[in-house]
Amino acid sequence: MMLLSVKETEKMDDIDAMFSDLLGEMNTLSQSLMPSADRTEVDSALQTERTFSIGFTDLNESLKELEDHDLDALMADLASRSTTSECSLPTYQQAGSCADNEMAASALPPPSNSAESSGGLQTSEPQTKSDKIKLALEKLKEAKVRKLIVKVLMSDGSSKILMVDERQTVREVLDMLFEKTHCDCSIDWSLCETNPELQIERGFEDHEHVVEPLSSWTRLSENKMYFVSRPQKYVMFTNPQIFYMWKKKKECSSKINEQAKQLLLQEHFGGSTLIVPDLEGTLYLKEDGKKVWKPRYFVLRASGIYYVPKGKTKSSSDLVCFVHFEKFNIYNTKHFKLKYRAPTDFCFMLKHPCIQKDSDYIKFLCCDDEHTLLLWVNSIRIAKYGTTLYKNYQAAMKRAHPSASHNDRHNSQVNTQQAPPQTTNVEDYPHEAPPDFIPPPPPGHTQV
Repeated sequence: MMLLSVKETEKMDDIDAMFSDLLGEMNTLSQSLMPSADRTEVDSALQTERTFSIGFTDLNESLKELEDHDLDALMADLASRSTTSECSLPTYQQAGSCADNEMAASALPPPSNSAESSGGLQTSEPQTKSDKIKLALEKLKEAKVRKLIVKVLMSDGSSKILMVDERQTVREVLDMLFEKTHCDCSIDWSLCETNPELQIERGFEDHEHVVEPLSSWTRLSENKMYFVSRPQKYVMFTNPQIFYMWKKKKECSSKINEQAKQLLLQEHFGGSTLIVPDLEGTLYLKEDGKKVWKPRYFVLRASGIYYVPKGKTKSSSDLVCFVHFEKFNIYNTKHFKLKYRAPTDFCFMLKHPCIQKDSDYIKFLCCDDEHTLLLWVNSIRIAKYGTTLYKNYQAAMKRAHPSASHNDRHNSQVNTQQAPPQTTNVEDYPHEAPPDFIPPPPPGHTQV
């Protein structure tokens, strides 16, 4: 479906209808775009020009929600793209400083604009917000990078409106929110998505690109994004003994000193290969399409979660693959004891990020207590993201304590000299690659 031409756009007097029509066309276009080897250059160009509105019903509402200085910053950015096609996007820090400059200059009279747009239309500098929104529509169609206008909710009920593009990571968006909110730069701050229909939530990892997970939301989705503090975000690095000494009594692990924690980090994250916690135990698995939970013994491995079939042992040859991590994200749940008759409220969900509603391809697991839930959720994150998660933690620590980077390097050298040879009690992983995950059969069929 073709986008509205400039001439047709000028004839539309109703701004609301104009933006709604544009959003409908872009939504239809986004659903029809699928990866293909023989896609033409036109299809490729259309794919990169998609612009979405997250947290709003249409683009008109989105742009109206933008503060004046944010709208001015958006206009300046889009104008720079239309005049210089080869100009790359600024980094997140540059974008933040640019926004600040726009705020400072918002009280000054706007400069005259005599440049022609890429479509050949000569326009004057917009004076009202409605004029700016009209011009923003044209510039958004000309943009060559996919962008989202997002509403980020705060814990106090307020919100911030941001424009992010497909190149920006969660770490960069967090840095921008630090500047906007003037809060501390603690490592606990996170971007979190919620899905009210499934009653789940997930904290984005700092290395993720924000546009990718948000683009999987449906147009009328009630999903929201929050800027919140999550103390358990990097608990595997601040208290590694919880995950690598979990078989010992809590009294022993709680008395471990800081030097011993650093040795654990060096042993399990400082080498060439990440060592995943040797976690195993009984969890409750929800049967597909039923509100019935059955206990099953699960074992965590670097490639995924495995279970022990009935009558079999925990040896590697008897383990059966339950899920592979590259195809699933892990989500915390809310009130599953009431919704699905779970044994406890300490549940978590494994699903593909594109699944936004109830599906037979969603996996539900339930733990006996909160501590077991903490172990499994964060151990799965370690296995899924590996050393990337540790790099995220180091970057967050550097942002929170810039002056501590030199001390960290010094302590790392001392710990390397004093550290004993790396020895663990973790079982060797099987050399043979685990089988690919096979989706469960539809309801009505007997699962072997």
